[in-house]
Amino acid sequence: MSEIKTAKIDPLQIILTGGIFGVLFYTVYLMNTNLTFISLAFAAFIMFYQLLSARGNLSSKFKYGKKLPSPFAVMMIALPFVLASVGAYEGFNLWGSPARIIILWGMTITFWSTMMFVPLAVYSKYKEAAVPEPVVYPSVSVLVPAYNEEKVIARTIEGLLETEYPSKEIIVIDDGSKDKTLEVANRYKSQAKVLHKENGGKASALNYGIAFAKGEIVVIVDADTIVGRNALKQIVKGFGIDKKVAAVAGNIKVRNRMNLLTWVQALEYITSIEIVRRAFDFFGSITIVPGALGAFRKSTLEEVGTYHNDTLVEDFDATIKVLKSGFVISGSTTATAYTEAPQSLHDFYKQRKRWYRGNLQVLQRHMETLFNPRYSFLYRIAFPFMIISMVVLPFAGLVVIVTSILEIINGDWLFLLQMFGLFIILQTLMSALAVRIDKEDPRLILFSPFLVLGYKQIVDILLIKGTLEVLFKTKTKWTSAKRIGV
Repeated sequence: MSEIKTAKIDPLQIILTGGIFGVLFYTVYLMNTNLTFISLAFAAFIMFYQLLSARGNLSSKFKYGKKLPSPFAVMMIALPFVLASVGAYEGFNLWGSPARIIILWGMTITFWSTMMFVPLAVYSKYKEAAVPEPVVYPSVSVLVPAYNEEKVIARTIEGLLETEYPSKEIIVIDDGSKDKTLEVANRYKSQAKVLHKENGGKASALNYGIAFAKGEIVVIVDADTIVGRNALKQIVKGFGIDKKVAAVAGNIKVRNRMNLLTWVQALEYITSIEIVRRAFDFFGSITIVPGALGAFRKSTLEEVGTYHNDTLVEDFDATIKVLKSGFVISGSTTATAYTEAPQSLHDFYKQRKRWYRGNLQVLQRHMETLFNPRYSFLYRIAFPFMIISMVVLPFAGLVVIVTSILEIINGDWLFLLQMFGLFIILQTLMSALAVRIDKEDPRLILFSPFLVLGYKQIVDILLIKGTLEVLFKTKTKWTSAKRIGV
């Protein structure tokens, strides 16, 4: 039997959580809109009631019913707009300003998502700390697909060789590289299996590697990723939470923190993993097992149809297929891997263009999930949120920024200064919570304002661009950032 550990509650996490909610409700107080305050409190009550009642067991048992959006999904999508409309009605009576009403609408959506995610993130950290070590470690096959990665592949293989694990095999799949990737990989043939195939894309390379894999667990690692020394042990530990766990997502960190852009990306990774992803871990419905570090039961991956080239983000598509099959997906923040983030805006644009366009392709490919109760938590919670975050929020954010500029022109700068000041404080507290949970570099917190102004607008514009390209069926292709090899 494994020894069950007792997790300790971090007082600073509780203080930061209290501070976040304090800022939320203080902002509403400053707005002097009592009806909005009551509406937000009611929204918080309804949200947590639904979240806790939906929790049950991790197992995503299939339930059949009429193919309509779930009441919870409708509430998730509609409630922010309903509350914003309530606040807008009261706000117009107080201010008579359409621009302030629009800003209040955007603020309400932010409040809603914060109320939902922050407490669950803290709980998820407490829960993960209590997971015992496995008695027996299953065999693991680590797959490293590579295409033109001569600058980084040696370091990735060496990192995997140094990673501690009782029974592992390393499989490098050269996907018809035009540089010296195969030549470099072959230097490690005595310690790793090196495969070569004609170029067919990352999904094709992964499927080729799976055919040769002997391990019970298949771990996917990108060719530019450096895996932590204990990452394999930690990611495998996630499978012991529940027998229905079919995949575990690793914790991806940016290693090349060299300029403003890479530092902000590093903070973005941490906040999204430690706040948003942890909340979905509560339901066993993490929506992306990242290609940089993710693990699947091999039998499950083969059962759902492995990887496909139909989208630009094969990891997202494979994850959704696993969830749709009724399995559970967990996350591990102790299984760490270090990736190379784009260092220039040009490379950042190329990477995010593929990500966002690919994400929307996956949503479009699996859109029937939104109307099919068979898919349990994916139907009730995860899929509606993805639509909101990838489609609704970017447009809302852009509208708020345009409106804010018009308000500055009209001289209402004091109101905007107060609102954006509170938003920056809120984001700083959330960043501090994420950094604390992840035990990361506190200097990252200094970059929090850019997740409100500057960087956020760039991301929103790219998401909107991706949405319009999918709607108008614009052709696109795989793009990747330039490898630095730091």
